[in-house]
Amino acid sequence: MSIRSLLLTTTAAALLMACGPQAVDTDANKVRVTTETTDGDKASSFTLDYEAFTLDNGLQVFLQRDASDPIVAVSTVIHAGSSREKPGRTGFAHFFEHMAFNDSENVPRGWNRGQIPKWGGSRNGGTWSDGTIYYETVPKDAFDKILWIDSDRLGYMINTVTPEALEREKQVVKNEKRQRYDNAAYGYTNEVIRAALYPEDHPYNWTTIGALPDLQAATLDDVREFYDLWYAPNNATLAIVGDIDIEETKEKVKLWFGEIPRGRDIPDPVPQPVTLTETKNLWYEDNFAKLPELRMTFPTVDGSNSEQYALAVLGEMLGGSRTSPLYVEIVDGAKLAPNVSSYNSSSELAGTFTVRVRANAGVDLDDVKAAVETAMARFEAEGIDELALKRVKAGQETALYASLSTALGKANSMARFNELQGDPAYQVKSAAAIRAVTADQVMAAYERHIKDKPYILTSFVPKGQAELVVAGAERATVWIEEVKADVASEEVSAGDLADFEKTVTVHDRSEPEFGELPLLKMPAIWTRTLANDAVVRGIETNEIPLVQFDITLPGGRWAEDPAQNGRFALLADLMEEGTATKTPGELEQAIGILGASINVSAGSEDLTIRATTLARNFEETVALVQEILTEPRWQTEDFDRVKSARLTGIKGREANPQAIAAMAFNSLIYGNTHPLGRPSGGSEDSVSALELDDLKSAHSDLLTATPRLHVAGDIDPDRAAAGLSTLAEAVAPTGADRPAYDIPTQDNAGRVFFIDVPGSKQSVLRIGALTPASSHPDFNKIQFTNEKLGGGIAGDLAQMLRIEKGYTYGAGSFIPRGTVERPFTMSTSVRANATQASLETIRDMVLAYGETFDEVAVEATQQKIIKASARAFESLGAKLGTLNEISQYGLSDRYVEEEQAELVAMTDADFKRIATEYMDESNFVYVIVGDRATQLEPVQAFAAETGKGEVVELDIFGQPVE
Repeated sequence: MSIRSLLLTTTAAALLMACGPQAVDTDANKVRVTTETTDGDKASSFTLDYEAFTLDNGLQVFLQRDASDPIVAVSTVIHAGSSREKPGRTGFAHFFEHMAFNDSENVPRGWNRGQIPKWGGSRNGGTWSDGTIYYETVPKDAFDKILWIDSDRLGYMINTVTPEALEREKQVVKNEKRQRYDNAAYGYTNEVIRAALYPEDHPYNWTTIGALPDLQAATLDDVREFYDLWYAPNNATLAIVGDIDIEETKEKVKLWFGEIPRGRDIPDPVPQPVTLTETKNLWYEDNFAKLPELRMTFPTVDGSNSEQYALAVLGEMLGGSRTSPLYVEIVDGAKLAPNVSSYNSSSELAGTFTVRVRANAGVDLDDVKAAVETAMARFEAEGIDELALKRVKAGQETALYASLSTALGKANSMARFNELQGDPAYQVKSAAAIRAVTADQVMAAYERHIKDKPYILTSFVPKGQAELVVAGAERATVWIEEVKADVASEEVSAGDLADFEKTVTVHDRSEPEFGELPLLKMPAIWTRTLANDAVVRGIETNEIPLVQFDITLPGGRWAEDPAQNGRFALLADLMEEGTATKTPGELEQAIGILGASINVSAGSEDLTIRATTLARNFEETVALVQEILTEPRWQTEDFDRVKSARLTGIKGREANPQAIAAMAFNSLIYGNTHPLGRPSGGSEDSVSALELDDLKSAHSDLLTATPRLHVAGDIDPDRAAAGLSTLAEAVAPTGADRPAYDIPTQDNAGRVFFIDVPGSKQSVLRIGALTPASSHPDFNKIQFTNEKLGGGIAGDLAQMLRIEKGYTYGAGSFIPRGTVERPFTMSTSVRANATQASLETIRDMVLAYGETFDEVAVEATQQKIIKASARAFESLGAKLGTLNEISQYGLSDRYVEEEQAELVAMTDADFKRIATEYMDESNFVYVIVGDRATQLEPVQAFAAETGKGEVVELDIFGQPVE
């Protein structure tokens, strides 16, 4: 288990005296686990209450009542990940996770993916080396339906699998691998490391996603074998958290899950740690990478070994802060990279410790390796800084509260850690274990696993830059899929339903009825007017002892001319690099002492400083935010460092096909002179030309604007307003109007543009046209109308392109809020050799879309949006986002309820009008990013067949190719 799942990267400078978790049994099944932390005269605590019981078939169940929102979260963990696979069938656990989201004996095809969103819920799953998780959050009226679906998946799905469904899901999983790994920079790194670190017969030798040839070879017998071996109630844990009645829920669980037969007894896996006798030095020429990357991977301990906590802290000590040795030597000293990272990851069978450096363009990785070694020597000489150790422990406390702040967070934690660690409260206890780690334990772990120990060294470099690899490296072998134009062998469909004899059960497994419909009620919002007419809006909630707040000021690209694109983004970066009285390291320490995190970001219209902190430290965190806002550190060396890091990030962006498509699409819609048409964060030319004085000027402008302030969490309105009052007083608004920009004539409407990224295994499609601003009377109606087309996995696009055709891993469409016209956008990444077919399918769907809105579709759309609102305000981040929307767009405090009334009043004629008027395909701009050698001709054929004229070729910067 990596500390990344437990910690925020923050700093601390005050001793945290922590009580360990205390378990109190109130009866045989009820458990209370409390963790408490004191800091001087201040204290915080968190309690995890749950009830536990085990069915006769071995299923372990954990329940917790949380009535703060009318929702229920359900999590099921199967103790079967990629480590349970066989060589030659790699990736099968993840593949089976996909198969299990299809139909089962009593749940119709498509309901698992399609109906849950329509009930207002969210659903997903995940597979890792040691397990598979399925989870849902739904309005409580759909709770019985989720128990029906989840129990049917666990006990009654295997007979419904057909050869056609198998082949269709193969294409979906292969598309996921292409999108996340094959078509992504550094996507093969983990594959290379695992193959080098673990013997061929070790269960961690292969990646969770597996190999494409193995996936293609999967058979129905393989599916049944995997299901029969691992999908049994005695190899699973079920956790339910939400607005439930505990005793009633116990009976429901027994009813739906109790008849599932117990499987064979499955012993827990035995740890298989590995050792290396020598360092292995490997390199790979990455087709998509634009920057060289070095990784050092050391074998460590498995997740049952308590030394993992010291190793987790070691990761933070070595590279988790601006004062850590790796950062000081590599970033500050040698200026080889914009950042570094080091972390331990202890899984069920073995563990690894990783040092990762993605260097600046053109940097020789021999220099990076030498700098890492110098940093290690510095660490050995200086030892553990007690201040940094306290920083790690404070950050862990905040991260623990944040991870358990939602019903789903608690359900997932209990289910996962019970199944893999035998303790549903393991995460709470792990937090206490990290707080107990000593400096001597950290140094002992370093000497035992890192110092002078052999490791796997990988050098991933851009294509054609082999001279940057570490000396003596051997070329790594990676299987590369060949892009073929012929798609006939990969055309798939869902096929006919399976013909099977339904399993006889005592309990009627027909679909249950909905429960009582929960009524939407927006949380109570309070407001206070502060100095300079600044308004603070807040939502109070005391579920966890955390507070999130922000201050937002007009800025961003809207306040930049084209030549200075990226000025505010660079200012935001610099504002995180210390203050007039604090170096970057000292600021980080000051934030960490509070268990806080502070982030500065610049968007298209604003600059925002957002903070998360322990409620007990709210005022101190506000003081640091004010210091960051009003007293930046105007040091040339800090400016040079953040500028170099920004330029490195811009260079890395060139390796991302999705980013390339988005930037070109925005430029084609808005042009280069409009702020929304320029690259977010600037271009290489514009950022290179910026000087420190440009940032000082931007900062002066920033402090003349009226701020918007928002706060959510465990704090009462009077205390919050008093604490934030100094922020409002720190600005001097002039009342100046913001610049105005004309939307250019849409000369690119109806045209097709192609961008070549050689060797792409997928084609990225971005398609759409401008729609009205948020203030337009039809704006809400446009968003409502889009829901059926592109609203997640249940949307028509995903159902057709992924579920029916198997062309993609995902597809959707969206219309963002905006003070000016924003585009309706459809986006997907499809299998390269299905590019033309995907374009044709999308076009046909849009042309016919309005006519699909009959009364049934209208009612389904209304129910989906209305019920989803039950989940809209659960997390602190969601509450803060609601407050931001209210203040930015002038919405009422009951705007969600008002919008739902508008939705309910819409008829099928309204939906058809909106689709016809604002989703007019003839106005669409088509952008395709893919492999020119194989896909330009099919795209040209699409353009010719649809009368769109010549395809215009652009480079990766969106400029026409001569």
